[in-house]
Amino acid sequence: MALFGDNKKEKDTTKRSAHAKVSLHGKAHDIIRAPWFSEQALLATERGVYVFEVSPRATKPEIAGAIKEIYGVAPKAVRIVNLPAKRKALRARRGFGSRSARSKAYVCLNAGDTIQFA
Repeated sequence: MALFGDNKKEKDTTKRSAHAKVSLHGKAHDIIRAPWFSEQALLATERGVYVFEVSPRATKPEIAGAIKEIYGVAPKAVRIVNLPAKRKALRARRGFGSRSARSKAYVCLNAGDTIQFA
């Protein structure tokens, strides 16, 4: 039994990307729920970043595949943000209600690619 042998394990040098092929089988509209329209989101479109409301269980490769299937553009990067539920005061009666938790995705496109919403 040698402590210092010549057996070196080879590392897996393949990189995994967010652009991996994911079969959606028509579930793209379940993953991408709606575009996110806010002032900051509309300003980000000038830089090629688009914001969408997504399913809370969606992964980055699923979101990238859904964007490619729906809009026909391949995203460069996808970032996901989980928004927590908020307590809000009710206007009509006393007490508090809660806004549901949501998830949104920032989709970065390559230079020259755009998405038309209307």
